[in-house]
Amino acid sequence: MDFTQQTKHIWGTGNIQCQLKFVNFEPHENHNAHETEGLSKKHLVVRRGKPFKVTLLFSTQTWNPYRERLVLEVWLGTRSERIPVQFSEERCNPYSWSANIYPGDVHPQSVMVHICSPVQSSVALYRLVLHIETRQSRRSYRLGEFVLLCNPWLKDDPVYIPLDAQRQEYIKSDYGVLYMGTHQNNSRPWSFGQYEPGVLEACLTLLEVSPQHFRDENKDYIRRADPVYLSRVICAMVNSEDDLGSLTGRWHGSYKDGVNPTEWSGSADILHRWVSSNCSPVRYGQCWVFAYVLCTVMRVLGIPSRVVTVFNAAHDGNGDLTIHEYYSTTWEKLNKSKDSVWNFHVWVECWMRRGDLGDGWQVVDPIPQEKSAGIYWCGPCPVGAVQQHCFGAPYDTSFVYASVDADVVKVIREMDTESVGQLICTKSIGSEAPENLTGTYKRKKGSTGTTPICSSPGGMPPGLEVSLSIDGVPSVGESISMCVTVTNQSSSPRLLKEHLNAQLKEFNRNPEQSFWKSHKEVRIQPGEVLTLHHSIPPSEYESVLAGDDIVNVAVVINDVRTEERFLATQEFSMSSPQITIEIEGGDSIQMNEEHTAQVSFINTFTKTLDGAVLTVEGSGLLQGKHKAR
Repeated sequence: MDFTQQTKHIWGTGNIQCQLKFVNFEPHENHNAHETEGLSKKHLVVRRGKPFKVTLLFSTQTWNPYRERLVLEVWLGTRSERIPVQFSEERCNPYSWSANIYPGDVHPQSVMVHICSPVQSSVALYRLVLHIETRQSRRSYRLGEFVLLCNPWLKDDPVYIPLDAQRQEYIKSDYGVLYMGTHQNNSRPWSFGQYEPGVLEACLTLLEVSPQHFRDENKDYIRRADPVYLSRVICAMVNSEDDLGSLTGRWHGSYKDGVNPTEWSGSADILHRWVSSNCSPVRYGQCWVFAYVLCTVMRVLGIPSRVVTVFNAAHDGNGDLTIHEYYSTTWEKLNKSKDSVWNFHVWVECWMRRGDLGDGWQVVDPIPQEKSAGIYWCGPCPVGAVQQHCFGAPYDTSFVYASVDADVVKVIREMDTESVGQLICTKSIGSEAPENLTGTYKRKKGSTGTTPICSSPGGMPPGLEVSLSIDGVPSVGESISMCVTVTNQSSSPRLLKEHLNAQLKEFNRNPEQSFWKSHKEVRIQPGEVLTLHHSIPPSEYESVLAGDDIVNVAVVINDVRTEERFLATQEFSMSSPQITIEIEGGDSIQMNEEHTAQVSFINTFTKTLDGAVLTVEGSGLLQGKHKAR
């Protein structure tokens, strides 16, 4: 669309001397005033409850306001509302549609109109029509289209968030950090890409092809004024289980007929593929991919949003708020329960006022885990309701509570009350460092849950304490160093057998077969603290592990005489080799000038890497992704 364009005469009756020739949507001024610069090159994008300007340019015949009345008509679907243009010095009313001409805005052949939408307007693409009317006649012109978004800058809007730093981070920032792996966490960058061409239009398409829109277009348009409804519909439309959603999930097996979820680095590519394939779901996503696409769409629509990682997130399969884990006699984890604990899970928090309960951050989880009201959507669930255990609060509060605070029942041990939701974090405002959100979800429990799992014949109290620790955060190409500490609290010496193994682990599944084992026999004296050091060299794991992979290490100590068994475990993620980016001539670059960047990394493996692919993506700097093999 040309923002300054010749108008199209639709129809007219009678003789009206004044004729409209051009309309100027004043994109630069409106986009700056509405904080929407860069969201679209096709449409005027404005925020509800705040006036925007439109300049009308007439033909050689000057418009006579005493003889010819201007009336705007705003269309949404098949519904429309007439807005008489008023001469007024008063500010626009944010609770109804209005159109004002202020003193000084009338010129011989043009007039500037200030149009204001209600603060509770629906988020959508609108059509704008102008009528020039007299008592005997009317002439109508199709002016064009504009997009109306939520307004987190306006206090009366339910998505208003008070601090400018929050709006910059949770609405305008197109750069994110994904925390994944284990609670020691690895991080990787993500490009939300809301300013990439076509992304806003893709977000509007998600709403237009939703089942709610197909069932009742008018009802859907009316309900889009509510951020609770918007977030729920978009949550369902990000996954493709019930509809024409943007992403299909896959958590194991081959990804040859699509893209491995770990290869995505931005949301724009996914939304572009979805639109270009006529709304066929993009393959494949996992929890963080779903969450980042959802966060992108929410930010585009004007709802403050952030991506949150829950480390040790529980999936309560039977709804009893408790996670059951089963182990064999050799302490191998068994798949006998619908419950599970993932190393990490990623969802979105959206900020909004809720008329039914507490305001503030709300959990919205687009991953298709469990149905809610028969549909794969989850939330918006108030974080405050989770912390206060208000399980009846809509939506899906008990499911979210179990994800962050469920108790884990294990064989040979009564209860672990602390491991689930060990760390909950999001990107800090203006920084890549994680902000700890654990306290906003969880209240402290009485039990610490730190005693290792143990088995003692006859119910006798154990005489040993066993712990396992990993030195630092292991990096690919370096040795993995760990330490087993055994404390003999009994009054007699002991002969022990130590069994140590390391396994590759998918973040949402049980460990796979061991890739490294160690067995030894040791003696420990009464009151002695024994420290056993172990190291896994790169040659033992480089054919199995890569950057961001999760490793489960477990040690079992057997007392040869008493047959007591003690288990201690640790999980950690391998950090990736660092990639270095250097801009020739310094780190500052000039607009509209070509610059060269040197991107490099060091192969930390002991073997040659064949077929390595380096992918470069720069929001606003590069069109699409660039790959070098």
